[in-house]
Amino acid sequence: MVILFLFWLVQCICHYITVYLAEGLNQQRTQVLQELAHRTMEQSVGSWGAVLCAAMQQCLFWALAGALAMLLALYWWLKKRNHERDNRSDSESEESEEETPARITMSWIFSRRFQLSVPKLASKRRVAQELLSDLLQVSHNLFSDSFFPVLEPVIGVGSACEGWSPHKEEDVVYCMFVPLKPPHGHAFHLEADSMGETPQRSMRIRVELVCTCTGEQPDQNTLCFLHHSEEELKRNQAASLLHTLCTGPYLDGEKIALWFQTFVISAWSVVPQSRHYSMKVLPSCRSCKMKLMKASGRSLFVETVFGVQQGDSDIFLSSQPTEAQLPPSTTWLESYAVAEAKFFRNVAMQAPPRSCHLKCLRLYARLLQGSGLSVYALKTTVMHLLTLIPLSEWQHKYFMMRVDDIMCYLRCCLEEKRLKHFFFDNEDMPKEISLPPALHEAQAVNLFHHLAQDPVAQAEALKEFDDLQSTVWAEEKPQIYNQSPRKKGSMRDVVSQPSGARRLMHIQHKHHGVFAVKDMVSVKIAEAVFTMLQQRIAVKGCRWCQVTADQIGDEEKLLLPLSTPPGLATMVSGESQD
Repeated sequence: MVILFLFWLVQCICHYITVYLAEGLNQQRTQVLQELAHRTMEQSVGSWGAVLCAAMQQCLFWALAGALAMLLALYWWLKKRNHERDNRSDSESEESEEETPARITMSWIFSRRFQLSVPKLASKRRVAQELLSDLLQVSHNLFSDSFFPVLEPVIGVGSACEGWSPHKEEDVVYCMFVPLKPPHGHAFHLEADSMGETPQRSMRIRVELVCTCTGEQPDQNTLCFLHHSEEELKRNQAASLLHTLCTGPYLDGEKIALWFQTFVISAWSVVPQSRHYSMKVLPSCRSCKMKLMKASGRSLFVETVFGVQQGDSDIFLSSQPTEAQLPPSTTWLESYAVAEAKFFRNVAMQAPPRSCHLKCLRLYARLLQGSGLSVYALKTTVMHLLTLIPLSEWQHKYFMMRVDDIMCYLRCCLEEKRLKHFFFDNEDMPKEISLPPALHEAQAVNLFHHLAQDPVAQAEALKEFDDLQSTVWAEEKPQIYNQSPRKKGSMRDVVSQPSGARRLMHIQHKHHGVFAVKDMVSVKIAEAVFTMLQQRIAVKGCRWCQVTADQIGDEEKLLLPLSTPPGLATMVSGESQD
């Protein structure tokens, strides 16, 4: 319609211009005949008519050119709009195929029921980081002439800084990791301190004095601790680190925490945050916990933990003990908090928008509160799955599938009494994570080692897990699976909810982890699941991961190729479910 209107408009313009030109020419002829005697006037009128005719012809040309340009622009715009409409309809149809109304409803129910909306952590995290940065700047100016540890830039770690804290906004604790460097004239040496088989290795940090007399740029204002007498050092120089924050030759975590707490109290009035908050240092023997309070009554909790870096890696020794063990103050536990925070930052940069991995963590962390199952085991499970399942499969529309994957993985690990530590013997470790050589050569650490030694504890853990599973799927409707889309790489897609007896099948590979725990009813379904397993395993490039299915009588049986090495385990339970 728009094109026809423009065409009619151009025709009208051309008609009126032609009529106008004709009338002008007629008037010119009449004027020439009437004033034939006046030749001078005739020449003048003739010249003006020629000029008018040329002007009208030029006006007609530009009008036609402008109309043609308008038609071309309108054609291009309409073609582009139709193309965008087609693309949008295609994408909407694909999304509608992948994300059914039932699945959207379930995601909404989960979010409302378990309060999965993540608190506004970013703004308060920035406040905590700025506060620590300002305090460290004051410490550099205050302790520049002393021999206390050098405080490096702060690193945000823990669930609050990673974006999945299970706590309410007013109860969130922002954990800040402060690396320590030896002061001038000192050196740190790490010594192993075996405390038995634990998930965390323990070490002691020996402080040694080094000569400052020689070197490329010897400090003229500092006396060498090795080549000057004690009386001269006491009279002209501050005490060494060995005489302040050490117990014997080893760095003492409790003394460092007390020193920093005292410094924070004395330096609080200097930092800009003192104008907006009142501060209280909370009791803590190995860290510095602060409670910041606004005049409105809102509070902010910040905990500062100290660590010593292992070489140039992302693994540190931390002063913070675990809940299960309180080692001596000179024993420092190996901490993976910085590497974990770096892992989640890299995932956030590579994952699609609105990735659901943080919501999954928050869901299970909330459910695990008060249970015997460790939140760190949950976090390890999610980190393993983030390396096994492509990040494109963590879009929000796959939230329910990923919730089930986490449940399946953790269930199989509990049954096997084995959950590999993420940073030990992990061939799928992202290249961005820097590990010390000792960790590359170390044997795998089992986070469920205590379950392997205590069958009663394992039974209790499985019972708690069953209760957790009942809580998670209390709102789930069977028809969700019938409406689930067919998507490559997803275990749930080919598994409907059939009537009659069902068999619970566990498929596990000890190298790549658990891939499926599903209800099977026929070999056809099993073969479909195996096909998708092979597609997922192919991403990892493992040539041993090949499985087939066969049927003997009324039972399913998994057959493994003869070339399959020990390590691929399958378990089939023929127990019927109503």
